[in-house]
Amino acid sequence: MRCACIDIGSNTTRLLVAEPARDGRLRELHAERAFTRLGSLLGPGGAIPPAVVRVGAEVVAEQVASAREAGADEVRVVATAAIREAANREDFVAAVHELAGLPVDVLTGEEEARLAFLGVTGSLSKCPDGLLGVVDVGGRSSELVVGTRADGVTWATSVPVGSGLLADEYLHCDPPEPSELDAVRARVADVLAGLEPPRPRAAYAVGGSATSLRRLLGTVLDHDALSRGLLALAALPRAEIARRFALHPERARLLPAAILLLDGATGALGAPLHTGSGGLREGVLLEAVRR
Repeated sequence: MRCACIDIGSNTTRLLVAEPARDGRLRELHAERAFTRLGSLLGPGGAIPPAVVRVGAEVVAEQVASAREAGADEVRVVATAAIREAANREDFVAAVHELAGLPVDVLTGEEEARLAFLGVTGSLSKCPDGLLGVVDVGGRSSELVVGTRADGVTWATSVPVGSGLLADEYLHCDPPEPSELDAVRARVADVLAGLEPPRPRAAYAVGGSATSLRRLLGTVLDHDALSRGLLALAALPRAEIARRFALHPERARLLPAAILLLDGATGALGAPLHTGSGGLREGVLLEAVRR
């Protein structure tokens, strides 16, 4: 069975086509990404402008066609915070249905957290025993999850900040000024204050920013590594960062905010973060396969 997931996020719209492997994990067959920035383009009253609705739906339709060409028997379309919060989300869902012929499942924050956790734990070649943590930094929300592979999620929260939201609100200079980074750091600390998650044995970071940071910092994102990364990103214009590390310029713009979110998450969980190989899309597909 080949299946596909299209994830309409606040920063990007992503396609993953995969099939089950013999070890119970997924074998990736095809992947695509488009920077649609839906979360940054919300207009007055939190509505997505009609032209942006059309462009977003066209991207989804193109990715559905790509999934069919790759042999996907089932295609599921999910949406996260940007669509969840949009005042006219039903218009967007209707436009996708018109152009792509598929419904859109607008996930709650809790569903997003559960599926990200399933995607991470289901993608590990050797899953540690005991409690595991997952941090999924998105564009307008971030999820912190703790649980076990056997029992699933035992603690989770979705906080209303993400790399795109923070970058749009605070990071206006290129490279960002120290005062701007301090403002992001304070906002992150305020949002995470009071969280008392169970302490995991190991923790994983997923999402586009975490994947990109692997190129800069390696596979372990602890406080020291994240601090070094922030210093590097604050020293050079984003175009130079994008060129040096083969990143999309928009991703380079978002990374300082993502680093500060991940650093806050390491403190909340009391554990360094390893860059995970799975996430929301893998969770959606693993759930579909297991049905």
